[in-house]
Amino acid sequence: MAAPVGRLCHISFHVPRGQPLARYLQRCFGFWPVAVREAGGWRQLALRSGDAVFLVNEGAPGGREGPLYDVDPAHAVPTASNVCFEVADVRGALGALRELGCSVAVQPQTVADAQGTVTYAVVRSPVGNLSHTLLERGAYRGPFLPGFQECDPPDGHGQHGWFSHVDHVALACPRGSSGAWLRWYQECLGFRRFSLGPADEHPEQGLDIRAGWAGGLRLAALQAPPGSEAPMLVLGESLPGLPGARDQVELFLAQHGGPGLQHVGLYTGDIMATGRRVTEAGGNLVAPPANYYQQATKVEQILAAGQEVRRLAELGILLDRDGRQGEGTNYLLQVFTKPLFSEETFFLELIQRQGATGFGQGNIQALWEALEEHMASCQGAGEPR
Repeated sequence: MAAPVGRLCHISFHVPRGQPLARYLQRCFGFWPVAVREAGGWRQLALRSGDAVFLVNEGAPGGREGPLYDVDPAHAVPTASNVCFEVADVRGALGALRELGCSVAVQPQTVADAQGTVTYAVVRSPVGNLSHTLLERGAYRGPFLPGFQECDPPDGHGQHGWFSHVDHVALACPRGSSGAWLRWYQECLGFRRFSLGPADEHPEQGLDIRAGWAGGLRLAALQAPPGSEAPMLVLGESLPGLPGARDQVELFLAQHGGPGLQHVGLYTGDIMATGRRVTEAGGNLVAPPANYYQQATKVEQILAAGQEVRRLAELGILLDRDGRQGEGTNYLLQVFTKPLFSEETFFLELIQRQGATGFGQGNIQALWEALEEHMASCQGAGEPR
């Protein structure tokens, strides 16, 4: 029997001391510091934007103890390595997970302060270095969790942030692994398969998106258990392409040193304004090939949605119409950041939904077609790629 998760509490990162992730999230993405803990060689800083909370764990090698509410993945590169969910009963959930054969990294622990009591445990997922903290929050009233000291926000810094919540969490999978991972999240944490379209009907495969010489991607989505407010999980694995071809997932696996949490989708109600704030603050958004905005079908979609091609192109914002819902005007807008670390690994997605429920899978095909056209034109003109 599964141990269904409740709402998302936070997403944890593990980085070396002095790595600028926390400062970058504040300056370029509007997160504000909520609470901090320094103990046992660790500095843990919780940052918030709306209901999205990131916990940045900075550890020195050979720290005397692990970080609170987490385990040290001892990973070779900076990584996002823990997704913390609230549950109604930690000990009951852990008993159910043990019966399912799940690996327990931290037995139930209770932490308390003047604001209340929290009990947590940590289980290991099958996804590389990714673990899940299961947290019984009860009526805890503090700004974050016991053991942390509240931070004063910088002068003039609003406490709402630029994003309202985490829309989805995406995992990078080696080829052939996503089916087993889908089963794990369904059987252990109570997630349910979410169909991305008519071609996504196999319970253990997903939607194959063929994308030229690189092969393409297989996407599968899971929605939270009934009554939960957890974000969706998206699993992506590469499809075979030409020898030597490497897509975004393959690049992540190589530079991350294995599978893991590839990106987090942050929801904004106004992606144009938020995207502009990010770029003006020094954040780096990925610009698609210019001819993405010249494709006839894409131009038609953009205009039908009441958007302007020029305005989207200025910030590299992509638009995808939701084909699952007939000929209506349901669509989403999305733009991706460049990796937040020096490795080509973790990045963020800014996303706004206008009735659409997918993840921009139509944009994958359009982007690859635009990239191939761009590369062909460069070769024809004798230019380097």
